[in-house]
Amino acid sequence: MKRFAIPLIAAAALAVSACASLAPYGAQTGPAGQGYTEQRIESNRFRVTYYGVGAPGPVSDFALLRAAELTTAQGYDWFEVTQRWTDGRPDSAGGVRPSLGVGYGSSRYDGGRYGRYSSSGVGVGIGLNFTGPSPTSTSLEVVMGNGRKPDRPEAYDARGVQDSIRARF
Repeated sequence: MKRFAIPLIAAAALAVSACASLAPYGAQTGPAGQGYTEQRIESNRFRVTYYGVGAPGPVSDFALLRAAELTTAQGYDWFEVTQRWTDGRPDSAGGVRPSLGVGYGSSRYDGGRYGRYSSSGVGVGIGLNFTGPSPTSTSLEVVMGNGRKPDRPEAYDARGVQDSIRARF
């Protein structure tokens, strides 16, 4: 029986983690689907949101990629992220995650039919979490401009971002 338990647990973990994964890059196709949305705020200011599942890093990269594409499509050279929101847990990639719990308890009984006694105990438990990837989103508010990119950490060259992120995906 023990010989079948470990392969069974591994198979269950793979099945759960395969249920949801980050979809290929593209526009959001439905209200609860994955992909990007955008909203014009001013002529050179947009809010770009990318909805996905799994680790926040790739979802944030896709939001930056969409901001870069939108920047060049609008005829600008660079964009600056003025606000950034990430919704999702750092461990939202899911998978099998072991956990360890330690507990302590004591009790005291003063009387009754069995007399007085006190007891205490320590317990240790090990658990496995088989959750799959959870929803993650990143929203960026960006301002676009032409000419030389400002020398600020949140300013990006639109073509450079596109080349860099597309090379990784």
